[in-house]
Amino acid sequence: MNLNQITVPSLDLTKSIPFYQTLGLKLIVKALPHYARFVCPDGNSTFSLHQVEQLPKGEGIYVYFECDDLDDQVHQLKQQGLQFEQEPVDQTWLWREARLKDPDGNQIILFFAGENRLNPPWRLKE
Repeated sequence: MNLNQITVPSLDLTKSIPFYQTLGLKLIVKALPHYARFVCPDGNSTFSLHQVEQLPKGEGIYVYFECDDLDDQVHQLKQQGLQFEQEPVDQTWLWREARLKDPDGNQIILFFAGENRLNPPWRLKE
């Protein structure tokens, strides 16, 4: 099994599509007003948006995108007008993360984990 598609809710895809394009995702399906799909710039994963009348309640959705050049990526995105809630910072779980929200309030985390994503020091032994 391989996770290759994530879909998040959006109230207005005309606002969300440009946000994700700015992040670097390539739009491959545009079925407004209900659906849009992107391909990630690295690998074969896809990411989509679907229109909803009401967003989920609670903490919402967290989406992680890994970037090898996190600090440079954040700098470039800020130059394009995106507002970050958290600048890149080293976390105790050995990832470096920056955080921002999409137009619908979904939490977007840009991060770099390298080897620690799949093989942290506390990984369970097989």
